[in-house]
Parts: sequence; C-alpha cells; structure tokens
Amino acid sequence: MKILVAYYTKTGNTKKVAESIHQALDTNDKELKSMKEVEDVGGYDLIFCGFPVHAHSVPVPAQNFLKKIQPSTKVVLFSTHGSQTEGQMPKEAIRNAIGLVKGEVLGSFTCRGEVEQEVIDELMNKPEHRAWAMEARSAQSHPDSADLEDARFFARNIIRKAEGFAKFARK
Repeated sequence: MKILVAYYTKTGNTKKVAESIHQALDTNDKELKSMKEVEDVGGYDLIFCGFPVHAHSVPVPAQNFLKKIQPSTKVVLFSTHGSQTEGQMPKEAIRNAIGLVKGEVLGSFTCRGEVEQEVIDELMNKPEHRAWAMEARSAQSHPDSADLEDARFFARNIIRKAEGFAKFARK
C-alpha cells in the first residue's frame, strides 16, 4: 500500500501532527509532504490529509488539494484547531472536508493547536468572537506530547482498517 501524508500548515501545528502520523506508519512505501510539494495525487492507495481549521472550515489550499484526490483513493482527514477537541468548529471543518473528497474517507482525527497571538488579539477586540479567542488561548501548549501520541495511535488503527479492506477486496 502506497501512502502519502500531506499537510497544509501556517504555524507548524499541523506539520507536527503529520510527522507523528508518518512516524507511526509501519511501511517503507510512505511519503510526508506539504500539500504544495505534491505534484500528483495519483498513485497513492491511502492519503492522510491535514489542515488547520480556519473559520469553521478548511483553508482554500487544502480544499483545492482535497478536490484533486481520485475517487479510487482512500482518504484520512486530520486537523488542528484552537477550539476544544469536541467543539463545533473542528466538527464543522471535518464535515466540510468530507464533502470535498470524492474517495472513501476512512476516518478523521482532530487535536488542538496553538493559535497565532495576532489572531487572538484581533478577535478579542470583537465582542462576537471574544469567547472563542479566550478559549483559543488555552491551546497555546498544543499539540503536546499526548496529542502527538494520540495521532500515532489513530494512524496505526487506520492502517489496520485499510489493510482489512484490502484483504476483503482480494477475496
């Protein structure tokens, strides 16, 4: 199985998670690349796609990447965000990403990530966004070692799931 771990990041949070996922994959046929480095998404059996959540959704560069994935490709989504892990924003972003994928989505993973201080400062000045900005402040130490271990655990489980599908398809 040929695997790509592709990510889009602005702060480095999503790259850290991508590196942990890549590290957990017990195969030699794997690649780790930023989305802008990927010239062709064809030829992969499984693609892990990571992005930061921006305004409840998927950033445009990640949207464009997801739209290029072939229907025959299995896809796994992961994201980083300043919200609480079970919050509405990361859930909406994953739903939006699923809507862009033509292939089969095997699963998704989200974890908190540090939000740029300038973004927090700007949102603190807007009453309608102040509560979220205060919540985002608590994500400053993320992704932490526990988040990265959760990402590795998630990746190993996805590989077992994908291998199970492959065995079933061969029968």
